[in-house]
Amino acid sequence: MKADALKWIDAHQDEMRAVNKIIWELAEPPLQEFGSSATLANWLEQNGFRVQKNVANLPTAFVAQYGEGKPVIGVLAEFDALPGMSQQAAPERIARVGVNAGHACGHSLFGTGSTAAALAVQNVLAREKSHGTIRLYGTPAEETGQGKMLMAMAGAFDDVDILLSWHAAGETKTTFEYSKALVSARFTFHGVAAHAAVSPHEGKSALDAVELMNVGVNFLREHVKEDSRIHYVITDGGGQPNVVPPRAQVWYYIRANKFFDVHRLFERVVNIARGAAMMTDTRMEYEVESESPEVLPNRPLAEIVQRNLESVGAPKFSDEEKEFARQTQRDLPVKPAQPLAEQVEPLAEKPTQGNYSTDVGWVSWNVPTIALTTACYAFGAPGHSWQIVACSGTTIGEKGMRVAAKALASTALDLLNDAEIIAAARADFAKRKEGIEFKTLMGKKGE
Repeated sequence: MKADALKWIDAHQDEMRAVNKIIWELAEPPLQEFGSSATLANWLEQNGFRVQKNVANLPTAFVAQYGEGKPVIGVLAEFDALPGMSQQAAPERIARVGVNAGHACGHSLFGTGSTAAALAVQNVLAREKSHGTIRLYGTPAEETGQGKMLMAMAGAFDDVDILLSWHAAGETKTTFEYSKALVSARFTFHGVAAHAAVSPHEGKSALDAVELMNVGVNFLREHVKEDSRIHYVITDGGGQPNVVPPRAQVWYYIRANKFFDVHRLFERVVNIARGAAMMTDTRMEYEVESESPEVLPNRPLAEIVQRNLESVGAPKFSDEEKEFARQTQRDLPVKPAQPLAEQVEPLAEKPTQGNYSTDVGWVSWNVPTIALTTACYAFGAPGHSWQIVACSGTTIGEKGMRVAAKALASTALDLLNDAEIIAAARADFAKRKEGIEFKTLMGKKGE
């Protein structure tokens, strides 16, 4: 069954390449992935999947299903691009004319590879007339942490036994690690407009409040845990210099290794915002837009994914592809020892700690979840970089995508045919959650 699934992926690599190219060229930002979502949903529908669209009232979210009964194996697919990351499929920094966003996280590969894996499994299930369900989740807006969270809150994952995921990366490995927890919140200050030269004394600057808040948070950095991360952008700083800004807004990401530490840190940031409002005699309001707890690792699932990755093997690259990668590495401050990784990394004995955040964390607290990465871009390329956009639109990314599709399909077939693996995964899942009550800040508003 696995061999047949892998043959299907090889036989349809041109189709995979075409789908990736469509999504890569569309480069649609979070919650605007209309063409990308439709491309994947139509591909699945044309091959016998039942597709539910507009899931959780998200126009670009969908769930596609084939088969009946238990077990239900879900595969996650992402397809949103990052604003401001326009880039050609070239080994130097060249923006695409008329395009603002780019797949600087490789999500065009992610969505395509996951969909191909689900289709390969469906092809086997249809021929073997096997029991069980394969389900593909089209999840939008990963970059803002909203898609999977809102789908989970709407119950989209309630009956899933196991969730599989993957991500484009600089190396091929099983993702047996914790991510960072994250809270995303916007702070809006309201003041009073006035002529900045004629009557500044009659104004109350909302921008002053934003700047004072940011100063306060920057002083806070000295007194947080080493694993904490705080970053922000001013999304509204006023209209023009000669008007005292009556409204200003700042958008914060707050991270730590554990969600309860993020919650404590968030309250300190809220108090700083309150102080900034008091100092400027303005009014402050805030809202939590999204939240991602840390991903829960799973040992039994990690072991089966590792076996399948080693069986499939890491992608192998041509001399031309290696030269392309080397050219993209010229901008890096430290030159990597290799242009592209061509080996499967060993499975860690204990879960490692990643410095990224993902809304996969939300579903991993609801369903046993596992992920893998494959080499899809130049080794050592920083996350969210033009190098990733460039490689995702070439055969480099496509080769990593096919390896991911094969490993996901193989793992899904293992799970569909071995109830003991699922039982072990669910036992590990329960043990890691033992004694921990997950509470969410999602939707919290104030002032």
